[in-house]
Amino acid sequence: MADIPAKARVAIIGGGVVGASTLYHLAKAGWTDCVLLEKNELTAGSTWHAAGNVPTFSTSWSIMNMQRYSTELYSRLGEEVDYPMNYHQTGSLRLAHSKERMQEFERAAAMGRYQGIDIEILTPGQAKERYPFLETHDLAGVLFDPEDGDIDPAQLTQALAKGARDMGQKIIRFCPATGVTQKQDDTWIVHTDKGDIECDYVVNAAGYYAQRVGKFFEPYGGREVPMMVMSHQYLLSEEVPEIIEWSKENGRKLPLLRDVDTSYYLRQEKNGFNLGPYEDTCKAAWEDPADPMPEDFSFQLYPDDLDRIEWHIEDAMARVPLLGTSGVNRVINGPIPYAPDGLPMLGPMPGVKNAFEAHSFTFGIAQGGGAGKCMAEWIIDGYTEWDMWAVDPRRYTDYTDHDYCVQKGMETYGNEYAMHFPHHEWPAGRNKKLSPVHAKIKKLGGVMGAYNGWERANWFAKDGDDTSLEATHTWNRSGPWEQRIKEECENVRDNCGVLDLPGFSRFKLRGDGAAEALRGLVSGGLPKVGRINLVYISDSRGRILTEMSCIRTGENEFLMITAATAQWHDRDILVNAMPKGVTVEDVTTTRDTLIVTGPKSRDILTELTDADLSTGWLTHQAATVAGQPAFLIRVSFAGELGWEVHALNEHMPAIYDAILDGGAKPFGMYALNSMRLEKGYRAWKADLSTDYSLLEGGLERFVKLDKPQDFPGKAAILSEKQQGVKKSFVTLVVDAGKADAPYMSTIWHDGKVVGETTSGAWGYRVNASIALGMVQIDLAAPGTELEVEIYGERCRAVVQKEEPLWDSANERLRA
Repeated sequence: MADIPAKARVAIIGGGVVGASTLYHLAKAGWTDCVLLEKNELTAGSTWHAAGNVPTFSTSWSIMNMQRYSTELYSRLGEEVDYPMNYHQTGSLRLAHSKERMQEFERAAAMGRYQGIDIEILTPGQAKERYPFLETHDLAGVLFDPEDGDIDPAQLTQALAKGARDMGQKIIRFCPATGVTQKQDDTWIVHTDKGDIECDYVVNAAGYYAQRVGKFFEPYGGREVPMMVMSHQYLLSEEVPEIIEWSKENGRKLPLLRDVDTSYYLRQEKNGFNLGPYEDTCKAAWEDPADPMPEDFSFQLYPDDLDRIEWHIEDAMARVPLLGTSGVNRVINGPIPYAPDGLPMLGPMPGVKNAFEAHSFTFGIAQGGGAGKCMAEWIIDGYTEWDMWAVDPRRYTDYTDHDYCVQKGMETYGNEYAMHFPHHEWPAGRNKKLSPVHAKIKKLGGVMGAYNGWERANWFAKDGDDTSLEATHTWNRSGPWEQRIKEECENVRDNCGVLDLPGFSRFKLRGDGAAEALRGLVSGGLPKVGRINLVYISDSRGRILTEMSCIRTGENEFLMITAATAQWHDRDILVNAMPKGVTVEDVTTTRDTLIVTGPKSRDILTELTDADLSTGWLTHQAATVAGQPAFLIRVSFAGELGWEVHALNEHMPAIYDAILDGGAKPFGMYALNSMRLEKGYRAWKADLSTDYSLLEGGLERFVKLDKPQDFPGKAAILSEKQQGVKKSFVTLVVDAGKADAPYMSTIWHDGKVVGETTSGAWGYRVNASIALGMVQIDLAAPGTELEVEIYGERCRAVVQKEEPLWDSANERLRA
């Protein structure tokens, strides 16, 4: 056993595949004085009983990147570290029973091809040729992923561990971490029964024990880790003679099958089958305080519970009758961690300096290689090669209580292969954060969506409209919402609309030095007192980290407003950037916001407020509205004359009622999204992400390279400006069919992929399908004809001028 080191640059808590991969990648990057602590033996948690499937398929760009990297690493790792591994890249067949599923496959296939994965779309007959035991009579089509396969999880983990050790890293087994202490310089002491370790950074990679380890960090600004544990079963069959014969004849294993519409995978395991369902009759583990997680569950399983998956077994036997000819050899029923959305937590620990999380991996074997790469980048560089917001732990904030985590975890598990349609809202774990006018919104017909836990109206239904979940099972723009969105946009265009927008992230900055600290943080200038402007923050590469509205209320007093989902992400940026003496106060939950906008908004507000409504665009003022204290900001994300009305929660019901009584009509988030696209306004973590630089994003007007402050990314932006940008942000008008372009739709020119969309929807004021996106710089000229691939269909698209499609001169905004 290795000796406990007194010091280490990084201490990793948890010896599963993700912890081992992080240690290995830190070593590959040159940080060879790190240590991994494992309470038992390596792989003792979920890793040891994992099925070991290694897909690349995902409809998430970042997850696909992570999984693709894993397959590339695993194919060379055994030779690289001189450790034999059983890794079979058999390819996989994903079965589609419907047109909608085929549309999902087409989109994922396009993303995969863009990343260099040769994904194919097959007919049922072509699939039968590759898998002769398959029943195909009711299939609409099949996706073939050539990189998919399976690997031995224990061998993979040991190979990563050996590679790390060979480069000088230490692994201490049978040595649980018992706590942590943060020193005054924000470095750490990790406590164990065998001694303490001083380290610069700590990583919580404790798998399904991550919530318990997370409690170590709560005294230092941490929170309860939002996760739960599921009981997952798969069964191994006895040997099947036909499989032995087929493998001998073909010299390989059968492709892995995924019947995603009936929710299971089926793969060849040695000379039999491995069947793993994701059943909606699933069971959470240790969710009852009366049945707590044991101190140590290493290398243990739950009792078999085959009744739960009986339907899936029968369905799989109908799909592959050969499965029914063999008996069950063994049932594996073990714990796997689940974050509420089923995606891992990988990145900075919210609210805690120099601490990171790499846990809650439900597909840890498939994602482990990429996870280790990303975690090493986070720690060493402070950023990752790819934008990884989809897995960033800060995507969850204070609404993720135990009830929420259990509800969402079970919903996600039972819908593991479900399609995520653009107008579908998942019903579990809802109503965690309500605006002060929520009841009124519902009474008016609001069809709600969850935004960082806050309930907001997506659209307003009228009597007779179908608001069922089933109605949302389409990729198309048409549905019960379409006419209502159109009406809402037209009302904002012609009259006045009001949108209740709870959950805007708000931070008050106060104290000597606040202005100078902000100047050293943002890429551009600050507004004068009484004014507001947009500010952008980049990372050291000049890439877009975040966007904030900066409202200056005093020489060293500011209100920073950001997206709801950015709350903890942007809080950490501000807290870490402010010097002593400057306070950062999060006032998000105490206030609500109304967007009051349209050509008649001034007329309606004039009857209700003592504010001076003649002040110009991008101004703000304190005032009363409907007799209530409020704060008015002259901006409108919808691109019409308008104001944001901010008020304390207790004052908002009276204000909202008065604005409605004055003639404003409610509108929802779908209409707002349509209108902001018509103006070319960017959305955070869609159009604005670390995949793009400020210059690529068309945000040069928000960059002041001549200011004395050396803001993050300044040198990189200067270099990029001198060398010339390689790609450019564009607005496209698309000859779309029934569906608009989703995020990461590929953009084509002359038979080659030349870029990707970042968001898209129908613009009801301009009567066209709009997409924002990024293309090669030589194709960004207005009038250039391109093609956007939307669910397998290439649609003509034309690059527009660098101005809004609606009200190009902003005359309506400034009226």
